[in-house]
Amino acid sequence: MIDKIADTAQAITAAGKAIDAPGLDTDKGGSFGDVLRNKAMESIDTMRAGEAASARAVSGEASLIEVVSAVSASELTLQTVVAIRDRMVGAYQEIMRMPV
Repeated sequence: MIDKIADTAQAITAAGKAIDAPGLDTDKGGSFGDVLRNKAMESIDTMRAGEAASARAVSGEASLIEVVSAVSASELTLQTVVAIRDRMVGAYQEIMRMPV
């Protein structure tokens, strides 16, 4: 699952480099593609931290509080990513329904 998110982040990076949006001020916060890429990478890091905490718990190296915190953060991140994906698909479908 995390590999799919990483592949999506790479695709967003490629799309961000391919699109040169005129009038977009990239000095202040980066382009839209940069923002998406950064957030996708943060999501991947959070998911990997949750997996690592779970693995440490299995081997007895992590406390219950660490594991619950990491897994909760991973769950929230996954729910956010899914919600954003659903919104993007819905927006795409709405655009496709527009008359030309």
